[in-house]
Amino acid sequence: MPDFLVTGGAGFIGSNFVRHVLDHTDASVTVLDKLTYAGNLASLEGLPEDRFRFVQGDICDADLVDYLVADHDLVVHFAAESHNDNSLRDPSPFLHTNLIGTYTLLEAARHHDTRFHHISTDEVYGDLELDDPARFTEATPYNPSSPYSATKAGSDLLVRAWVRSFGVRATISNCSNNYGPYQHIEKFIPRQITNVLDGRRPKLYGAGLNVRDWIHADDHSSAVLLIAQRGEIGETYLIGADGEHNNLDVVQSILTMLGQPADAFDLVADRIGHDLRYAIDSTKLRTELGWAPRFADFTAGLAETISWYREHEAWWRPQKDAVEAKYAESGQ
Repeated sequence: MPDFLVTGGAGFIGSNFVRHVLDHTDASVTVLDKLTYAGNLASLEGLPEDRFRFVQGDICDADLVDYLVADHDLVVHFAAESHNDNSLRDPSPFLHTNLIGTYTLLEAARHHDTRFHHISTDEVYGDLELDDPARFTEATPYNPSSPYSATKAGSDLLVRAWVRSFGVRATISNCSNNYGPYQHIEKFIPRQITNVLDGRRPKLYGAGLNVRDWIHADDHSSAVLLIAQRGEIGETYLIGADGEHNNLDVVQSILTMLGQPADAFDLVADRIGHDLRYAIDSTKLRTELGWAPRFADFTAGLAETISWYREHEAWWRPQKDAVEAKYAESGQ
């Protein structure tokens, strides 16, 4: 029975991956998570005690990381500071976690010859023009726009260097924007859903025309598991579900699905350096490893996500007022 170490497994994408692994394999999973504001133990409730354990700790703690990596067959590295707005206010945690943390994990994987998979983002590529037919591929040059995406680009390059210089058995995946259960309500889709559920008007940056390529977290999880099992060492795989929609369309869909007028939202000043469009070409993943998304229809996935937030108010309610107060400070 394989043993997985999942960093950041109490966060949104990490917790979905942990649940996916436990549902679809016979592996045991250890989660290492610092439990910053983005980590939530409630996202891991109900998991089988004989196959799951939780360790609270920092991926920059070299002794702890070395101890844990030594006992596992695979490290899947989700842990990251990931909120663009926060990186603009204070970049320092992003440098610490995304760069030093990744370095610490790579050194442990090197020492114990442990298989390593690194989770990254399409934001390392910068953005595309709204009318550009191109999409990001594995060959797209890096052009990060924010402290967050710059530190993720740096962590990707560390992984590649450790593969080439030290023979670390690693792969990388860069994924488009995730949505689904257990996502922190500071993020775009759950913020808008919970705003409507809470009787607040959704907020849109600029004119709402920025485009994101959306993928359900369960589809991301299935792709990561496949790459970890069958991906070629040293390779990068882009994960996307052909889910391009602009923010205006997404908000209007949420409002309509929740029985509100499609124009019941407010526009706010645009974010500094706000990327225009992301779009993923996942041809390599689909043709070489045979992956396909379950939620190919974004509307169906969004409807399921709305239902989850309606049914799990106890999960998000304790965070809501603090999140909105933080946004209000900056007029958002």
